[in-house]
Amino acid sequence: MYRFLPLLLFVFTATFAQKKNEAFQYHIKELNSPLKIDGIEDDEAWQHTQTAKDFFMITPMDTSQSRAKTEVKLAYDKNHLYILAVNYKPVKGSFVVESLKRDFNFGANDNFFVVLDTFEDLTNGFSFGASAAGAYWDGQEADGTFINLNWDNKWHCVTKNYDDRWVWEASIPFKTIRYRPENTRWGINFSRLDLTINEKSAWAPVPRQFQSANLGYAGVLVWDKPLPPAGNNISLIPYVSSSVSKNHIADSPADWRPNIGGDAKIALNSSLNLDLTVNPDFSQVEVDVQQTNLDRFELFFPERRQFFLENADLFASFGFSSLRPFFSRRIGLGVPIDFGVRMSGKLDKNWRIGVLDTQTRKQGDLPAQNFAVVALQRKVFARSNVGILMVNKESLGYDEQIHKSFSQYNRNIGMEYNLASANNVWTGKASVLKSFSPHLTGNDFAVATSLNFNKANVFWQWRHEIVGENYNAEVGYVPNAARRGYQMAMPNVGYLFFVNSKTLISHGPLLQTTLFWNKSNHLTDNETFLAYNFNFRNRAIGMIWAATNYVQLLSPFDPTNTGRERLPAGSNHYWKSWGTDFTSSPRTKFTYAFSTRYGGFYANGTRLNLRTTLGYRFQPYVATKFSVDYNIIKVPYLQKPVELLLVGPRIDVTFRNNLFWTTFLQYNNQADNVNLNTRLQWRYQPASDLFIVYTDNYLPENLRVKNRAIVLKLTYWWNV
Repeated sequence: MYRFLPLLLFVFTATFAQKKNEAFQYHIKELNSPLKIDGIEDDEAWQHTQTAKDFFMITPMDTSQSRAKTEVKLAYDKNHLYILAVNYKPVKGSFVVESLKRDFNFGANDNFFVVLDTFEDLTNGFSFGASAAGAYWDGQEADGTFINLNWDNKWHCVTKNYDDRWVWEASIPFKTIRYRPENTRWGINFSRLDLTINEKSAWAPVPRQFQSANLGYAGVLVWDKPLPPAGNNISLIPYVSSSVSKNHIADSPADWRPNIGGDAKIALNSSLNLDLTVNPDFSQVEVDVQQTNLDRFELFFPERRQFFLENADLFASFGFSSLRPFFSRRIGLGVPIDFGVRMSGKLDKNWRIGVLDTQTRKQGDLPAQNFAVVALQRKVFARSNVGILMVNKESLGYDEQIHKSFSQYNRNIGMEYNLASANNVWTGKASVLKSFSPHLTGNDFAVATSLNFNKANVFWQWRHEIVGENYNAEVGYVPNAARRGYQMAMPNVGYLFFVNSKTLISHGPLLQTTLFWNKSNHLTDNETFLAYNFNFRNRAIGMIWAATNYVQLLSPFDPTNTGRERLPAGSNHYWKSWGTDFTSSPRTKFTYAFSTRYGGFYANGTRLNLRTTLGYRFQPYVATKFSVDYNIIKVPYLQKPVELLLVGPRIDVTFRNNLFWTTFLQYNNQADNVNLNTRLQWRYQPASDLFIVYTDNYLPENLRVKNRAIVLKLTYWWNV
């Protein structure tokens, strides 16, 4: 089966090469009178535009038109795209929002957004929108479905709330987005979520198993004439910052550090961008959410730093979730970055390119290092693409005696085919990767393939990986590489029964098996997971599950990850477990989620895991959340049970939609740490911010301060 998967990917792609919603066309015209962006729909200019209406329901069912009436109008001038959305309320006076926080949780807020496929390639685009309370939402879309909300740029909108409707009016500069001036067609769709009646809808219909932002189901935006080029598009984003930190454990003097640096964004044309950064500072980036680690391999944390985010899919989506040849968090975490250069975007409708080069500073025994990445992608068929990736990590001024703990270089090259049928029912990919490292030759390839089928009621996947024992991706994320050569297969299949019920929409089983073999084709891991899912009409979701596990340890391992006695390599472990998961409806001001897990564990032990998250919002200004993750592990070779507790209360205060204060406290007894992080952000102008960030780390037993820091940072976005 595995050897024929790449061929099947091509066959299925060629079978579905047609735009699904070609009949849904919006004809946009240039303005003949001025517009004022004020959230009031009485401008004369709006009276002479087409109206997009009669939205289609996506959820709970996709077989009828929306009950929530929505009307959208568009217009443009030489510099801006203008959008007006009138969202009529099915229940007068009602709306559901968490807070005024930017890039809010989509499923927990009444909202409206537009997706723009500016190259009509059904794959890449931009999204702009707002919640019913006026919180901004913007992102860059990749793979036709995934919106990266960490992307940020300059645009303007105003939201007005009335008893019978809420109105969103926006102006989006053409300089903010990438497009080809000669194109007279873009892909477009409008999406609306109304939690009062638990309904998600879209102008161009989208099947319920897909996200409403799916570009494979976008309609067509037809321009009355070719757009002019965006013109000179150079943005300078300097920053100044000052930080004070102190290590209280070492009782060292306070360290005061003024800092200056900045970024530049230069549009080489309307679709290709050059980004530069000098002495970047990421002190304002939100702190990672900690996780209890009971795994043998490295945990994954997402990239949040702005410089690495635009067109990040060109680099980051290459490979698979646990087989990534490039992972930007390998660059500059804990080590200063001197400079970075990135060129990314479209060469034409079919070709995309990404070039990234960054250099980190010498620090201690670690030499200065250069990281260079080149990605090239070519669209094929309706929505699929082929791509190549080259990654080079080079230690500068390398001396084998001084720097023997670090490699002189590490390189990766790869080729990949990404399948996405026009209707998105078939998706998948096939990747071939090779690494180059000193003293590692032979068996340095990795090959992986997946194929997915997704209809409304039935879905299945086959995924397979073969990784050589010398495959080495030092700038990637390959947690299973510690196995030193493996083969993995992960098939799954699921089914949903759709029912006519006042409480349920659908329910059904999911079966998944994950298998690992070592380089001698000996089975080392096997997890079989059987679940039954419930999707409720009020948007709550639930699951019950049972699993069986077999693990043969490849190296000594402490299953509690707390520095206790380790189990020997080669030992075999079997267990069974079961659990539940439930997430409540986002409609109510009080929300909750919980999960349970009980069963066997390593060394004939047992593990109980209880997790819960409680939330309450004082809409739209305050959202609170309190999470607890508790584990108790009993294994015969340890005299006492091991209790692991991770507690994380969080409060988000949004005074306005440009003034935010977040406080996050995390207690983790596995890491023996209490972390306090509080951040005030004032967006005093579009894309220009003042940050004040305060961080403390404490010893849990007596709350003695380990280290403390405060940062003041000012950024300004200046369009030249």
